[in-house]
Amino acid sequence: MKPKKVPMRRCVACREMRGKKELLRVVKSPEGEIFLDRTGRMNGRGAYLCNDPQCFMKARKTKALNREFKMEIPDEIYEGLERQMEEKRDR
Repeated sequence: MKPKKVPMRRCVACREMRGKKELLRVVKSPEGEIFLDRTGRMNGRGAYLCNDPQCFMKARKTKALNREFKMEIPDEIYEGLERQMEEKRDR
């Protein structure tokens, strides 16, 4: 039996390839909302970030998510994503 292939994704901040399960998925819904996708299956455009505060800060500083989603992302969204990431890390 062949081993199962692990889907790989690239972090938008550090540009490192990792397994999909190791990364956090940030989604832009068809309505233009941006949020953290805990299931990895929500509809919309997805971008992946390492579950690392330094990667998140780099993405915020370099506006990597702005480029990925082709829109200006307000600071409130970044702050909400940061809170959600902290909650997920605490679990």
